[in-house]
Amino acid sequence: MKIRSLSLVICALGLGLGGAACSKETPSAAKATPEPQGAAEQAPASAAHAPSDVKPGSHEDWCGEHAVPESQCSRCNPELIPAFKATGDWCAEHGLPESQCLKCNPDLKIVRPPKGS
Repeated sequence: MKIRSLSLVICALGLGLGGAACSKETPSAAKATPEPQGAAEQAPASAAHAPSDVKPGSHEDWCGEHAVPESQCSRCNPELIPAFKATGDWCAEHGLPESQCLKCNPDLKIVRPPKGS
């Protein structure tokens, strides 16, 4: 009986961790982790990612899933990682840019630009 219960717990944990990845491909997926502190606005799941043609640094350039500018979201666009590493802006412990690492920098505020900017 204990083994069956343990198996169910392990299975449930495995399913929960599977949904923790970026849901850029599946915008309707539920969020597995809370939004980082400093998120100025919450976007609906269908608008969690900016279109590819938005102006970097604008209000529309926002990853609602990770609360950072979409043009700088290395979790949704891993191709950005080498550039962050090359400039020394990388937190190896947490796997994201140091300039976005709220675990290492709890006072960090990442603020979405206002509309019209």
